[in-house]
Amino acid sequence: MELPVLYIVIPCYNEEQVLPITSGLFLDKLRDLESQGRISDKSRVLFVNDGSKDHTWDIICQLNQQDEHFQGVCLSRNRGHQNALLAGLMTAKNHADVTISIDCDGQDDINAMDEMLTEYAAGCDVVYGVRSRRDTDTWFKRTTAEGFYKVMKSLGADVVFNHADYRLLSRRALEGLAQFEEVNLFLRGLVPLVGYRYSSVYYARAERMAGESHYPLKKMLSFAFDGITSLSIKPIRIITTLGFFISLASIIGILWVLATKLFGITVSGWSSMLCAIFFMGGVQLLCLGVIGEYVGKIYNETKRRPRFIIRETTLGKDAEVKDHE
Repeated sequence: MELPVLYIVIPCYNEEQVLPITSGLFLDKLRDLESQGRISDKSRVLFVNDGSKDHTWDIICQLNQQDEHFQGVCLSRNRGHQNALLAGLMTAKNHADVTISIDCDGQDDINAMDEMLTEYAAGCDVVYGVRSRRDTDTWFKRTTAEGFYKVMKSLGADVVFNHADYRLLSRRALEGLAQFEEVNLFLRGLVPLVGYRYSSVYYARAERMAGESHYPLKKMLSFAFDGITSLSIKPIRIITTLGFFISLASIIGILWVLATKLFGITVSGWSSMLCAIFFMGGVQLLCLGVIGEYVGKIYNETKRRPRFIIRETTLGKDAEVKDHE
């Protein structure tokens, strides 16, 4: 039986501090899996430079010159983590039987790849890397992260609890993912929609080996909101329900005002009136904001702009990928 070709896909943005450290770990893992006879010697580590402003791409090119196991793809500009990851996956799809995506910072346990490949050999097309605990996170980050997954579930989005973007995908799963044409990408929610047999492996996440996190609180909140509005229309339905109950309360209020007028009861309530106006104004603006978010996403989708453009690659012209329009 022919051994599968594995591509480890790693998006990178301003990772010049951590890349020289973690690249060796990825290569050692690849060689270890080759020596065990689990993957082909054509397997590669594929870095995706997401328009870095530092020397990340220079380092990737140097690594490629030192060892052909290292390959790289450079995007024309910064497109964000999800688009960079998709670019790497769609590039690897042309060369690999199976891919494993992982971040560059060294926090995800690379030894979980062994169990992922075991699940793949057992017939799984998708294997999720799931954090077994969040001991390394602060209380605030742990609480907000777990709350995010619970909110996503409650809104009807099919996401895997405590799973980020550390996952195995077979070529068949990649072909399925390629059929999704969303410009607003949220791969954690799209991959479960592909279907096929799946499983999960559990691991403990470590501290970042070097450099700083590229996901501050503001960016994390934006990412979470994008995920919710990309995968679920339930917020729109909540707004509709809210509007119904407020309208019902308004009708009751109008009837009460008419009744007091008919019975000659005068009520001096300018402050309560102002409170009601401010409350309704705030609710309306909030609802318009949520609806506007969906309209903006529709606007982006209808323009059908490319999700990534590859500037150069170490894999040669045969590896260049046209974005799925």
